[in-house]
Amino acid sequence: MEGPEPSEFAKERHAAFAEMMLHELPRDYASQEINRVTLAYFAVSSLSLLRSLHRVDKDQIATWVLSFQAKPKETHNVDDGKFFGFCGSRSCQFSEGPGQSVSNLASTYSALAILKVIGYDFQNFDSSIILESMRSLQMPDGSFMPIDSGAETDLRFVYCAAAISSILNDWSGMDREKAKDYIIKCQSYDGGFGLIPGSESHGGATYCAVAALFLMGFIQNDYNNSLSLPTSTIDIPSLVEWCIQRQGADGGFQGRANKDSDTCYAFWVGSVLKMLGLYHLVNKSALRTFLFTCQSPYGGFTKFPYEVLPDLYHSYYGFAALSLLEEKELGNLSVELGLAALN
Repeated sequence: MEGPEPSEFAKERHAAFAEMMLHELPRDYASQEINRVTLAYFAVSSLSLLRSLHRVDKDQIATWVLSFQAKPKETHNVDDGKFFGFCGSRSCQFSEGPGQSVSNLASTYSALAILKVIGYDFQNFDSSIILESMRSLQMPDGSFMPIDSGAETDLRFVYCAAAISSILNDWSGMDREKAKDYIIKCQSYDGGFGLIPGSESHGGATYCAVAALFLMGFIQNDYNNSLSLPTSTIDIPSLVEWCIQRQGADGGFQGRANKDSDTCYAFWVGSVLKMLGLYHLVNKSALRTFLFTCQSPYGGFTKFPYEVLPDLYHSYYGFAALSLLEEKELGNLSVELGLAALN
């Protein structure tokens, strides 16, 4: 199949790829069935960034997403520790037992994100049960569990809780001060953030930390003239240096030191600099060249350069990274929420 020129953005192929993935996933995705709502988030958000939501029925999508919402029985006590958000798939719903919730924070974020990008009117949505039950997922140290029992706690779920609160415009479901304290403990000696205190700095964890602080109002978006000043929240100068060091000689971004450049980290790490008002420090020309070496001739993006078959995850973050680079055929990005900005 003849592909586009390396510097040409193949919008129509990308839109066709995203639409296809929304309607029917290849068999290689069978093992990710429990993440069906999150996969839909990547597809719908891709179409939104591509300004191609006209290709799908938004009302049908809203109905489908809302069908995954977990709700308590009429007599169920929301203060007993159960979380009532959104389930990730039909199989999760089928496995639900009496009085048992199988919803999780990540799927709840994905579901609400889809509803937001398709323009759903949240005035029609009762969010109180989500926020009331989400409080039980926050641990004494400020971290969050993704589900109501037997799970790890780390920055991914702190971010999900902050994003959910922001989308719903209601912060009653979390203690922001405790969440901030936990995030601060996750900053490593080199300036980046690990998923938990004391762990290795990672691009995805660093995004979750900074975006959560940004959403909660603890950091500003312009450090251009204050890099030499200390901050009471996090070590900004070391963070910026760590992010800049992640851009490699090939123009792409790596997620950790001594790793290959990968399409998705152009978003994860680049977005941190964007939120800090320092995206001008990125070598944009080199990054754009790298990203186009990951553009698949079938539409979408691959993880590494010159691979052929795209995947949904790296495709979406490829689009998001190019939006940061102001690709003219893409919409603007709400960087802190990881979504197309609504006009």
